[in-house]
Amino acid sequence: MNHSAHSTACPDNADRLVHWLIDSVQLEATVFHLGQYCGRWQASTAGRGLGSFHLVLHGECYLHVEGRAAVRLRARDGVFMLRDTPHFLSPDADPATARPGVPMQQLGPAAPDATALACGFFHFRSALSTLIADSFPDSLVLRADDPSLQALNALFELILLEPARDPETPSPLVARLAELMFFYAIRHVARQQDIATGLLAVASRPEFSPLLDRMMQEPGQDWSTENMARAAHMSRSSFYKHFSEASGQAPAQFLLLLRMKIAAQRLHGGETVERTAGHVGYNSYAAFSRAFHKVMGEHPGTFRRGRHIHVKPPSTGPVRGPIRTIEQKTRTGVSKRVFHSPLK
Repeated sequence: MNHSAHSTACPDNADRLVHWLIDSVQLEATVFHLGQYCGRWQASTAGRGLGSFHLVLHGECYLHVEGRAAVRLRARDGVFMLRDTPHFLSPDADPATARPGVPMQQLGPAAPDATALACGFFHFRSALSTLIADSFPDSLVLRADDPSLQALNALFELILLEPARDPETPSPLVARLAELMFFYAIRHVARQQDIATGLLAVASRPEFSPLLDRMMQEPGQDWSTENMARAAHMSRSSFYKHFSEASGQAPAQFLLLLRMKIAAQRLHGGETVERTAGHVGYNSYAAFSRAFHKVMGEHPGTFRRGRHIHVKPPSTGPVRGPIRTIEQKTRTGVSKRVFHSPLK
């Protein structure tokens, strides 16, 4: 068997894994600014240690990344920088003509020399999400004319329907719409099956796809490296080498991340911590709690209690006016909004 060949896995298995990948990503986005530039300008979200995005609402511009050719972006194209890669946008293909420091203006009607942008940041809230993101290129470009991405037009329409505001205080709804676009981007790129490393790369290798399917179905089994190798019909040394190359992780670390995500799904569905721990192969509550905290960033009991929507009771202290505070905790992050009621 040629273990270096990258063949396509069973379509049903691959599509199921794509959906699993989407459900596994815990993402929180914030919008930095939303408005338009005119004339010569330069815009960048680099240097903050976060992933970022740029959505072209109307007009066009160029993405400049050092060492690469400029990428033309037209109306309703988008780019997601999955890592903090030095870059900037400008209205010209020649980066030398860019003019930094030009302030963004309030979003207005499309004009010949105007480019409207929604720009912001996102971060991944768990080690598993980071592992998935690391499977993808540094940047993902979404094209408006791509037939498989036509659903994104509706999201752009919703952004444009938001009332014009100060560019530095955009509607929080735009961040949620950007998150939806990111999930479309993940599905689109994952289905191209050209991922170098990560979960999808493992699934696309015919020698590993059946193993991964078994590990997802029976995460509590004794999946030692030896047993994984045996299930893949490979020697231990050969399995370790090729699996690590495909997944970007040692087999034991890959198994840990896989088990904790499966555990998170079951806890989210209301299963007890004890039953969840047993399902993913842990007889010790303490050992499971430590492993879960390491991967997900919080203890399993806290995670389970927090996965619901609740309305905070009104404050008993003095307030300046009627305030309703709603906190919603979802898999895409924690979203807090304060609504000042106009009612007297």
